[in-house]
Amino acid sequence: MLDVAIIGGGPAGLSAGLYASRMGLKTKIFEKLTPGGQITLSSEIENYPGICDVKSGLELMQCWPKQAQKFGCEIESTEVKSLKKEDNIFKIELFDKVVQAKSVIIATGASPKRAGFENEEKFIGRGISTCAVCDGFFYRNQEVAVIGGGDTALEEALYLSTIANKVYLIHRRDKFRAAPATIKRVLDNEKIEILYNSKVKKVYGEQFVDGIIIEKDGKEIDLKVPGVFVFVGNTKNTDVLKNGDTFICEMCEDGSVKVDLNMNTSLLGLFAVGDIRKDAKKQVVCAAADGAVAALEAVKYIDNM
Repeated sequence: MLDVAIIGGGPAGLSAGLYASRMGLKTKIFEKLTPGGQITLSSEIENYPGICDVKSGLELMQCWPKQAQKFGCEIESTEVKSLKKEDNIFKIELFDKVVQAKSVIIATGASPKRAGFENEEKFIGRGISTCAVCDGFFYRNQEVAVIGGGDTALEEALYLSTIANKVYLIHRRDKFRAAPATIKRVLDNEKIEILYNSKVKKVYGEQFVDGIIIEKDGKEIDLKVPGVFVFVGNTKNTDVLKNGDTFICEMCEDGSVKVDLNMNTSLLGLFAVGDIRKDAKKQVVCAAADGAVAALEAVKYIDNM
């Protein structure tokens, strides 16, 4: 019987594991891939508090699992198939066994959708990014491209326009699907050039991105940009919370998990942290804070069982 089962081993899950185990709770993290999360794909991190030297995402996350394990947190490389609560105890179904826990912290995050152009996977973290706040600074006074037509794409294009000399906003349709006020700000921004009815065919380069080829009105255009930001939506990794066609806790319309300020879901003893929860800021420091909060709340919950 675990005190705390954590599903997901990114910054939020590892932070929760560190705090819970350090407070004496029997804690285990279940992570189907290598611990570290999406941030390990980022080529440079320089805004994490206390880390003065620029690091890659992989370097930043390297010691997090070891730090959690130092206090007794176990990490198991496996995928969780399902989760349910019976008689006040959570049952976590793995491929070969069922594990029981008094509380569960969901930290499965969200997966950015891919735009689907050639060489996209090859250059993720090497010129292709899904986070302007994370990586925009590295393209100061340069030209970048933003792919997408929703609120996030437009907002990130506006943010990048404060850093880059020019922003190409590439959208496959002839109108945006965003708030009117946001669209107006984009249209009024002289540093943003909009390419409607355009499709990205491929990105090219050697070790890093050198440019992209787009198709517009039957013609190919070569944009010499070192940075490409893709915002075509994301998918919250919530399958583990499904029980048939329903969810075991209350969800938001956008597919995120509804939580309060202490990361409590509507199901007692179940907490949601990081990118999977509502209004997530998609920053490593925020995800880590979520994990710490949830672990502290898990202690209170277990004490009152």
